Amino acid sequence: MENLYHLYQIDSFTKEKLAGNPAGVITNADGLSDLQMQRIARELNNSETAFLFKPENDTYDMQVRFFTPTKEVPICGHATIAAHYANAMEKHLGTTRVLQKTGAGILPVDIVRENDDYKIIMTQGKIEISDALSAKAQQSLIKALNITQQDIMEEYPIAIASTGHSKVMLAIKDVNLLHRLQPNMDALSKLSDEIGCNGYYVFTMNPNETPMIHGRMFAPAIGINEDPVTGNANGPLGAYLVHYGLVNHNGALLTFYVIQGEAIGRAGTMEVQVKIKDNQPTEVKIVGNVVIAFSTELLL
Repeated sequence: MENLYHLYQIDSFTKEKLAGNPAGVITNADGLSDLQMQRIARELNNSETAFLFKPENDTYDMQVRFFTPTKEVPICGHATIAAHYANAMEKHLGTTRVLQKTGAGILPVDIVRENDDYKIIMTQGKIEISDALSAKAQQSLIKALNITQQDIMEEYPIAIASTGHSKVMLAIKDVNLLHRLQPNMDALSKLSDEIGCNGYYVFTMNPNETPMIHGRMFAPAIGINEDPVTGNANGPLGAYLVHYGLVNHNGALLTFYVIQGEAIGRAGTMEVQVKIKDNQPTEVKIVGNVVIAFSTELLL
């Protein structure tokens, strides 16, 4: 027996169609097998596709699973934003909070209705910040990115940060160099196996400007050579900046804006909010707008 699934292609962190970060979304995924979800994600060929399921108990409102073209991942920022936008539009929700069960735990998502549209605020998962990578791993990363030691902002540790899905943070001095980067994807994939982290977030820092961050994110180990605009890179980045004392804040909250995707013609922006206690990050939220590029039905 075939079932009919509601399929969306949604551009996150933008209100311009065919910009920002595209995500596939199926809002009624109950009945799909793991193999079918993986094949759908491969067919759509976005960095992630989100699948929404009804809850199994009353501790959460929905389950969301995320697949890259090659594997399932625990959480995804832009696909979360996209999934909850599609769900809100289908159900004509007002301003509300939804609890989503993910591979990174049960996390709240705030739906804010504004002028017949929605803004989505995702609270991210457990904050984990590592010490700096080993000297050997740092040199392998620098070589894989085809840059030099002189290009790096030395006061910014090259370290892994996570709010549910880890990324290596690496700050460089020049935004023009950022846009010219041509990494060796095979070398990055090999390094991912060695350090246990599949993504690399390379960014520039401009504390007195808006947006404060320009970034690029590479994750070839999970089938994503470059992700346009990455919630699960910029959220951890906020926690990393606070943890290492790299940015001024008021002691309670750090808010900043990011632009990503410029180098590949899919620029998008987001707001990052980091709650702070005793000069350490305690909670990370990302705020984004989205636009539906198209919707259709899938019969399987």
